[in-house]
Amino acid sequence: MAIRSVVFDVGETLVDETSVFARWADRLGIPRLTFFGVIGGVLAEGGEVTDAFTTLRPGFDLDRESAAWRAEEPGSRREHFGPEDLYPDVRPALTALRDAGLGVLVAGNQPTEAGRTLRAMDLPVDGVHVSEEWGLAKPDPAFFERVRAIAGVPSGELLYVGDRLDNDVDPARAAGMRAALVRRGILGYLHAERPGAERADVVIDSLTELPAWIEGSG
Repeated sequence: MAIRSVVFDVGETLVDETSVFARWADRLGIPRLTFFGVIGGVLAEGGEVTDAFTTLRPGFDLDRESAAWRAEEPGSRREHFGPEDLYPDVRPALTALRDAGLGVLVAGNQPTEAGRTLRAMDLPVDGVHVSEEWGLAKPDPAFFERVRAIAGVPSGELLYVGDRLDNDVDPARAAGMRAALVRRGILGYLHAERPGAERADVVIDSLTELPAWIEGSG
């Protein structure tokens, strides 16, 4: 079946999270290189980003620290991204997909504030959806069923694009969707080299590769 709709993850798919983690390093008083290195090491061992925080700061509580940061600096960017953090290929790729007549959506594991930020960017998409607003998060199959319902096309005609095997490629494929793995960000590079990367329909280095690949895949 030909692909009729494309749905994008957010972090390290559309948004470069470098500045987010740099601000966290500064907040915690940890050299940025150290912070990034520990994140990479933890993820390479199969851990989560939050494990890096607790490695460096035993007893770290993300919710409590985020709330304290918000109270201290209510007007700052803190742990959130802005329009300057979009990868440079995002708008050209989304525009090309829309021009090709495809449906284009954003749906990822993000807080409500991220949804508001993305909508304010006026991206060339049909809608922006985030997990906190849905009360559902990847890799829950219900998340992908919601994606399919909003896209309004059969699962086999929907391509989900993300940077992870566990949260993006594998649950999308289990839901009957096609899946693209974008090779960028810490996890994107790691997962592209792991056994299981072949489960993605395509591995790409830039979102601008998608229109031609979709046209050829039909």
